[in-house]
Amino acid sequence: MTAPPLLEITDVRKSFGAIRALDGAKFELRPGEIHALAGENGAGKSTLMNIIDGILQPDAGEIRIDGRPVRIDSPATAQRLGIGFVHQEIALCAEIPVAENIFMARTAQSRRPFVDAAAMAAEARMVLAPLADIDPRLPAGRLSIGQQQLVEIARALTLDCRILILDEPTAALTEHEAGKLFAIMRDLARRGIGIIFISHRMVEIFGVCDRVTVMRDGRHILTSPTDAISPEGIVNAMVGRRIDSFFPPRMQGAAGPEILRVEGLSDRRFRDVSFALRAGEILGFGGLIGAGRSEIARGLTRLEGAARGRVWLEGREVVLRDYADSIARGIVYLSEDRKGDGVFLDLSIAANVSALNLRLVSGRLGLIDVQAEAAQAERIGRTLKLKAASMAQRVVALSGGNQQKVALARLLAVRPKVIFLDEPTRGVDVGAKAEIHAILRRLAEDGVGIVVISSELPELIGLCDRVLVVCEGRIAGELAGEALSEAAIMTLAAPGARAAAGAGR
Repeated sequence: MTAPPLLEITDVRKSFGAIRALDGAKFELRPGEIHALAGENGAGKSTLMNIIDGILQPDAGEIRIDGRPVRIDSPATAQRLGIGFVHQEIALCAEIPVAENIFMARTAQSRRPFVDAAAMAAEARMVLAPLADIDPRLPAGRLSIGQQQLVEIARALTLDCRILILDEPTAALTEHEAGKLFAIMRDLARRGIGIIFISHRMVEIFGVCDRVTVMRDGRHILTSPTDAISPEGIVNAMVGRRIDSFFPPRMQGAAGPEILRVEGLSDRRFRDVSFALRAGEILGFGGLIGAGRSEIARGLTRLEGAARGRVWLEGREVVLRDYADSIARGIVYLSEDRKGDGVFLDLSIAANVSALNLRLVSGRLGLIDVQAEAAQAERIGRTLKLKAASMAQRVVALSGGNQQKVALARLLAVRPKVIFLDEPTRGVDVGAKAEIHAILRRLAEDGVGIVVISSELPELIGLCDRVLVVCEGRIAGELAGEALSEAAIMTLAAPGARAAAGAGR
């Protein structure tokens, strides 16, 4: 007889008031399988995974493990059933050491009055070793976002789970770190563990997964072996329509006048950075995470550090003293940490959009004109195709793609001349990515200077007219036209390539 699936979801339904999040959803996971779950934001993926993990309870439907019906009424029950869940959102205690974060569940269940901190740190170091060189004694809050994600993964690996759910686990990882994670995933699969892998990146789905299931509007659309479907087939199933191009056409004709020029920008994290940006083009910053790409943008806009160098805006030299000064001059920055720095989750859309310059929506006495604030958000929201019940809706209730549009709307409200966008499509689905790419191209055509920092090589190649590759805090080279390829970017991004290739500025 054929062995039953490790996990089987049948006809699961879940509603939140009048909103139906799951409508007869189904899913199957086999022992030793890496199974991708794909779908746009709002398709029901997270709701289904939260039901599997016991965070939510279904209104109807059945869950079976090893062919037997189960009721997962809490995350503790899920853990006892062998289910581990690495959420996309970091959920570490920032003030306590990495080791205590990793073994938190075990410590909570222990009856011992004291904890052997040295033994725990040693064990944590062994768990972390295949993933990264992280000091387990450090407070988790001192780690980078990518390192924190690796700690989350290490914590899940200590639970001795049979079913492992990974929700966008590589969103903040370098390619090297992601490669280590994929090797661990394959090893776990060989040991019979079933892995549910949620990702918007097609290269990951086809590179590491055995099968893929697509959800749309809370329903199961298709399940297929990855070798029997194309990336276009997955995307079309996700959005319910054909997407002929993931990226808008590049700049047509010659570039316009120079908007921004930077010469000799230096700080302790980057050195002698010089570049120019012209109207109508989208300039990309490529390179490995940690190379200094974000630091250059944050240093230029005076968000952090004390960068030295000369800056010209529309042909006139400007001196930027702080970020408020940068905003006033029309140079703004969109953080890669959307929920930490990009938006105020608990405030309304209208309040978020007006946040950078309240004077634009204030009356004579300095009080905010609520109607003017809502009208501003409505106007900018329409240009971005922002989907929301009203401008009074809290941002936390929006999908990832719409949250990113709110973050962008906040910048557009100050009528910027240059926008630095750091990982502008991280964590959003392919449909929202295509919309954001189209918005950026329209802004460039309208004369706004656009600089995109991205770790996704296809995004840099498909969206940008030129790409500057950053390596160890310096511009290692510039790529455009036929020379712009993944291999060329990675060659320049690797330490030592600058000298080897004779490239430089």
